[in-house]
Amino acid sequence: MKAIWNGNVIAESNKTINIEGNQYFPADTIKKEYLSKSNTQTKCHWKGLASYYNITVDGKTNKDAAWFYPEPKPMADKIKDYVAFWKGVEVVE
Repeated sequence: MKAIWNGNVIAESNKTINIEGNQYFPADTIKKEYLSKSNTQTKCHWKGLASYYNITVDGKTNKDAAWFYPEPKPMADKIKDYVAFWKGVEVVE
């Protein structure tokens, strides 16, 4: 699987986890140079508190376009240290 935004591969892995139609990429497969921490947080009733990253490529920023669960609830423990994408980030095989 690849996550692509603004013509650049942000993440690539053959070990993603699919939850609720979203591909979660292992943290070590993310190109961190494109990500910066956001202050945004949301809460999922079964996964826990999500934190977000902004993605910046070639001077363009996609705010809160990636999220992760730093301390997921027990039912979602398998996605700890995994990152998912949305807001126009294309995820393809």
